[in-house]
Amino acid sequence: MTEKKNDKLFIIIAGLVIGVIAAALAFAGNPKNMGFCIACFLRDTAGGLGLHRAAPVQYIRPEIIGIVIGAFCASFAKKEFSSKGGSAPMTRFVLGFFAMVGCLMFLGCPFRMILRLAGGDLNAVFGLVGFVVGIFCGIFFLKNGYSLKRTYTLTKSEGYWMTILEVVIFALLLIKPAFIFFSEEGAGPGAMHAAIALSLGAGLVVGVLAQRTRLCMVGGMRDLVLFKESRLLLGFLAILVAAFITNLVLGGFKLGMMEQPVAHTDGLWNALGMLLVGFACVLLGGCPLRQLVMSGEGNADSAVTVLGLMVGAAFCHNFGLASSAEGPTPAGKIAVIIGIIVVACIGILNTYVKEKAAEAAADAA
Repeated sequence: MTEKKNDKLFIIIAGLVIGVIAAALAFAGNPKNMGFCIACFLRDTAGGLGLHRAAPVQYIRPEIIGIVIGAFCASFAKKEFSSKGGSAPMTRFVLGFFAMVGCLMFLGCPFRMILRLAGGDLNAVFGLVGFVVGIFCGIFFLKNGYSLKRTYTLTKSEGYWMTILEVVIFALLLIKPAFIFFSEEGAGPGAMHAAIALSLGAGLVVGVLAQRTRLCMVGGMRDLVLFKESRLLLGFLAILVAAFITNLVLGGFKLGMMEQPVAHTDGLWNALGMLLVGFACVLLGGCPLRQLVMSGEGNADSAVTVLGLMVGAAFCHNFGLASSAEGPTPAGKIAVIIGIIVVACIGILNTYVKEKAAEAAADAA
């Protein structure tokens, strides 16, 4: 019992630290209410690498690099690094792709949803409602036997590739070759960023803490419903409280719906976007933050998911699916509906279709 209490205390402390870091980064140069956003930062990084040409959102974010490297170092130090994969990689890629479509409809991942709430953005309430509904959709399939099947042990070098890739990307950020893109000052969110060293350091701390605590908002909601376990959710509640207090102290709290930074006021599509995110991430087994951390731990399936998120971000900006402060686009709305249908089909195919196949095999035997 004492060990369980200590475990909860540790995740609360970790959440408080992460919440302060996330809110403080916004005052160090990152966009408001976006001290940390896995989806937005992967989108910016994709733009920095030239995968899309939306000039306002092009910058290689050191926070993403820091999370992966921090998770790698923490898992290696604790002998938890394990090269594994082979659990429906293409399905995970597709789920990651559509999770990003939902994130860019809402303009944020689950992490940023919490930070937007902590900054007083009431539009995020609609996102939270949709997110919870999406998680319940995913839990429905989990309860009925959904599975992407087991992972397999891979060669140790296979697990290193995501960390190596992040090191190479960091070198490109520092060297700034001509083929790397940077948003011009004042052009948009991509031009707003804290100092590289500060951003990298923040990412390293978050990566280590997220690895040690298994922090995941999707996992927290799932565990609360399925197992009545509140541990993971306590971490995100701590992030909310810490970011809220930090915003109050630094003058960054603005309650309301209008003129919130990098946000729109269409409640229906905020909700549907996050419904898609919650639904897809339950079927993936973790939110974008957790996928990044697991990729640093050597999980090749999570690495494929992260690539799906990045390709999804590039696709959204290349084809006009991403929302803006003016609201969602017609193409973005269609993409979200398609995404919900595709994710539901993935749930069905990996639950009921496999179940029937198993029954048929049993009858034949």
